[in-house]
Amino acid sequence: MSDRTRFDLDQSRIPKAWYNINADMPVPPTPVLHPGTMEPVTPEFLNVLFPMNIVAQEVCQDRWVEIPDPVREIYKIWRPTPMRRAVRLEKALGTPAHIYFKDESVSPVGSHKPNTAVAQAFYNKEAGTKALTTETGAGQWGSALAMACNFFGLSLEIFMVKVSYHQKPYRRIIMENFDAHVFPSPTDRTHFGKRVLEEDPESPGSLGIAISEAVEVAATSGGTKKYSLGSVLGHVMMHQTVIGIEALEQMEMAGEYPDVVIGCAGGGSNFAGFAFPFVHKNLTEGKKTKILAVEPASCPTLTKGKYTFDFGDTAATAPIVKMYTLGHTFIPPGIHAGGLRYHGMSPAVSALVDHGDVVARSARQNETFQAAVLFSKTEGIIPAPESAHAIRAAIDEALACKETGEKKVIAFNLSGHGHFDMTAYQSFHHGMLEDYEYPDHAVEEAMTHLPKVPGA
Repeated sequence: MSDRTRFDLDQSRIPKAWYNINADMPVPPTPVLHPGTMEPVTPEFLNVLFPMNIVAQEVCQDRWVEIPDPVREIYKIWRPTPMRRAVRLEKALGTPAHIYFKDESVSPVGSHKPNTAVAQAFYNKEAGTKALTTETGAGQWGSALAMACNFFGLSLEIFMVKVSYHQKPYRRIIMENFDAHVFPSPTDRTHFGKRVLEEDPESPGSLGIAISEAVEVAATSGGTKKYSLGSVLGHVMMHQTVIGIEALEQMEMAGEYPDVVIGCAGGGSNFAGFAFPFVHKNLTEGKKTKILAVEPASCPTLTKGKYTFDFGDTAATAPIVKMYTLGHTFIPPGIHAGGLRYHGMSPAVSALVDHGDVVARSARQNETFQAAVLFSKTEGIIPAPESAHAIRAAIDEALACKETGEKKVIAFNLSGHGHFDMTAYQSFHHGMLEDYEYPDHAVEEAMTHLPKVPGA
């Protein structure tokens, strides 16, 4: 074990390949289905939304996929990211556990999202794409893709969940700084957005609605625009694994190996990026690391949702995938962890949870912010509300070690900083945050709207 508290890799150690968990999945893949026919989708259907070089990554079975040099060159702006040991947090908790965190907040836009944004912009540029559409919740994804599109000369149209558009204006300004066009979703720019506004003019929006709008714009563009997604799909999970690949080497530098690996989970991207390389070690080398995904109690996809086939968007126009879902009609409460408000979960993450390779846990809003404030007071970093869910679980695991006397090694992903989340922190400090647990009856009602997939 090292006495150091920070473990840095030089730029020569930026991974040269992403890890593709398709090669090691302990369960066979489930098909992606056409939203109309409910038959397996064809590459041609997916090509309406994505360039073929990205479609190919969805079905690729190679364990390692080479990272193109132009992508690695841009990664050099912030990668490799630090791995730190949270010694001051350990002391504050009085725990014998060692707590490490991978610091993805050091990227130019303050989160892990550029790891896939840069890759997707590169592949679209290579395929001849001129413009992209996307959605964003808290704004971390929109900021990252705006930066990436700027680097590769692509135009970008972003549908930002309305409640976040107003809660987080500075993230919107970052997107606009990179010349992206940002609209509060639901909008009157799409047929689906108009429909939502007719039914509820005050709709706060949701990621599902914003996805529907972005997908509609791309699908009806006649091929002039492609769609880009910041989480959920396999290629996104794969691009993010630079986080965990670096972390494995950094834990080796520290002379320790994690007993527990933790990530917050909304659509799955930062969780998968950090955890999948450790899952790989569990599946192929017999490691026994506990892999823990943490989500908000107000959006409990993994802990209260059903593992079944569902649409990826609210309008039921996106492909149907098998995943944990709260139902595509889900409209989340206006919690401050905007990046974790998606109704579904990555099919790969979902399959691993269902198979028992990943453990899911939920956390309430106030206890999550309590953890965030303690972390900021001890480690000097104000975390994003999304990342604070992972911190909450890490603290709980460390306190359990305090009770038992076990000297476990706990590692979590700090997926982003909270510099643009001050209204959330202000609400917490003034006692204005509510602990909302999504009710079982709402989940049961949403399940009645699931697609009727033959044989499912």
